[in-house]
Amino acid sequence: MLFSESLKKNTDFRNVYKNGRSYADKYLVMYVLENNKGINRLGISASRKVGNSVVRHRFARLVRESYRLHENIFNSGLDIVVVARKSAASVGFFEIESALLHLSKLHHIIKIYFYGDEEK
Repeated sequence: MLFSESLKKNTDFRNVYKNGRSYADKYLVMYVLENNKGINRLGISASRKVGNSVVRHRFARLVRESYRLHENIFNSGLDIVVVARKSAASVGFFEIESALLHLSKLHHIIKIYFYGDEEK
């Protein structure tokens, strides 16, 4: 991740959960909080209810990669925590990517580009 860091400390996660805004869809829950640091920090969480360690790590890799590919359209200065739902265990990359972008649009944290009359 070029413009971002990982969110690692438990206190940082709890701060985002407590003070941030949250939106959810079928596969993910996303919490967002401004951090006044000029860079984004991404945290990923998946409980044991989602699956074993292989499944949880795969989920984390999918979220990290989909964020990395679209990192340039995200606003700066945010703490973002992505939490897996049980249904996220059995889906592929494109579903996770779509869910991440959908929740980002709900939070208004991505820059939307217009090409002609189409929104991209």
